[in-house]
Amino acid sequence: MKSSEVTGPGLRNPVHGKWYADACGMAFAMELVGERWALLIVRELMLGPLRFSDLRARLPGLSAKVLTERLAGMEATGILIRRKLPPPTPAQLFQLTDWGLALEPSIQELGRWAAMSPAHDPQLPMSPVSFMLSLRTMLDRQAARTLDVQAGFTVARDSFLAELGAGAMPVRRAEPGEGTIGFAADTALPLLRVFYGKQPLHQAEQAGVAIRGDRDLARRFVALFALPPKLA
Repeated sequence: MKSSEVTGPGLRNPVHGKWYADACGMAFAMELVGERWALLIVRELMLGPLRFSDLRARLPGLSAKVLTERLAGMEATGILIRRKLPPPTPAQLFQLTDWGLALEPSIQELGRWAAMSPAHDPQLPMSPVSFMLSLRTMLDRQAARTLDVQAGFTVARDSFLAELGAGAMPVRRAEPGEGTIGFAADTALPLLRVFYGKQPLHQAEQAGVAIRGDRDLARRFVALFALPPKLA
């Protein structure tokens, strides 16, 4: 008797098994989000809904055709939904479902694992959302228990507030200038040099990073983040 007949109709979903014919949850996950660009689309939606044009701008190598296909596929499987804003700005937004949002720990661990490779190049471009998620990933949660702070970030046109407390750091979209300390740059790269390269704050400011608020508090905050050691 086939396993689908034993366990009932729930496993007869044609999505599960379309590539691997394997009952493993990891195999099913790859069938759901393993196509090129899929996980990066999920990453960009992790901190809030975006328009189609927003996604194109944040993933410049992604064609409109492939983006349309990936969005339709993830909508069909329940990873995201689309909704319309009411007038006077009737725009269509793509938003992760609760199930889609539950992918964040997996994305974080994949990022941590990949950063352990000597081939990882932190000098490549990084989207604002990707930078903020990297901070959530690379936070030393044990050391972070000694500090409570609201840190604002503006990267290009996007602004966020990281609310550090009790070793956790939720991040949300915010208005520029929110937070007791703040960091701003035209791209993520100068901020990567501060948070992971440990560039001194005065040098970062000379390189174009705007830093707001108490400098000692900013230094303590920056010290909480580090890339993992290389293993490969």
